[in-house]
Amino acid sequence: MNVLVLFGGVSPEHDVSLRSAEFILQHIDREKHQVYPVGITKEGKWLYYPGMDFSLLPGEKWQETEGVCEAALSPSRGQGLLLLRDSGFQMVPIDVCFPVLHGENGEDGSIQGLMQVAGIPCVGPGVASSASCMDKTITKMTVAETGVRQANWYLARRDRIQKNLEWLVRDIESGSEYPLFVKPSGTGSSVGVSKARNTEELKAALVEAAKFDSKVLVEEFIDGHEVEVAVLGNDEPIASVVGEVIAGAEFYDYEAKYHSNASRTEIPANIPDEAAQRLREAAVTVYKALGCKGLSRVDFFLTYKGEEVVFNEINTLPGFTSISMYPKLFEAAGIPNDFLVEELLRLAVEAYNG
Repeated sequence: MNVLVLFGGVSPEHDVSLRSAEFILQHIDREKHQVYPVGITKEGKWLYYPGMDFSLLPGEKWQETEGVCEAALSPSRGQGLLLLRDSGFQMVPIDVCFPVLHGENGEDGSIQGLMQVAGIPCVGPGVASSASCMDKTITKMTVAETGVRQANWYLARRDRIQKNLEWLVRDIESGSEYPLFVKPSGTGSSVGVSKARNTEELKAALVEAAKFDSKVLVEEFIDGHEVEVAVLGNDEPIASVVGEVIAGAEFYDYEAKYHSNASRTEIPANIPDEAAQRLREAAVTVYKALGCKGLSRVDFFLTYKGEEVVFNEINTLPGFTSISMYPKLFEAAGIPNDFLVEELLRLAVEAYNG
């Protein structure tokens, strides 16, 4: 197949995407597929990268290599990728797209909608599912119908934060206890997430989160193991082993995820087998309820007291960096990285063909 791998993007998670794309491109079978890596710059320009040194992706050096040219995706079915070479346009039909794009414009249904219009199968959940999972408030309302427990939450809007912060904080405090977690409704990789222990920290956290989204989620603190489950499949998805995040900071924020040597993961998680099975079942329940296809990583807490399963959030295109949980969890389940990437491409075509 002709495989389009998109990476980068106009998103706060641009840099993480580059590292994920490095991993994906290293594990696609070049004997079976013709691969077309296309990076989207922070300014939104599409560039085709014909090189094979994928270590150049982090740090943006790939943009300066020989053969890089502007590119575009035609919405007209059958035209596919358009390469703007010095000699003119080259039209490359695309059989499947792997959008290694995290966050805004990558996981929110935008790129999925473009691929749907263009008639190109796309790895991961479709338009509606991606949009629902990206907006954590919609996710929570959907999951509430499944019976899976989740943290109590409060929706704060940017206009309220900007115009009436004092009233808003009093309203939150009237029904909540510290500490509280504050996060933008529509970002991943823990971008803009803060832990608030008092009134002043809550104010600062709300202002910070509102920089990234017009909707801000305030959640109760759950005292428990921070655990993650990878899910793979379409109509009959399977769940991986359960992994646990041991944050190198007070919580697993962006810095702790990608820059701290103190953070680590335990695979499998050091929890009872019975609890792990309940987590795996809950992950599949959430995945199906949100209409996911292909892949997602479902994050939970397992409370220290009572070992209750508490849903945290879902990521429809989780990280694929060298330290990311999704590929590690399935590798621990006996699915090697090369097979995992090939299966994701197969599932995309299967879902498209219905």
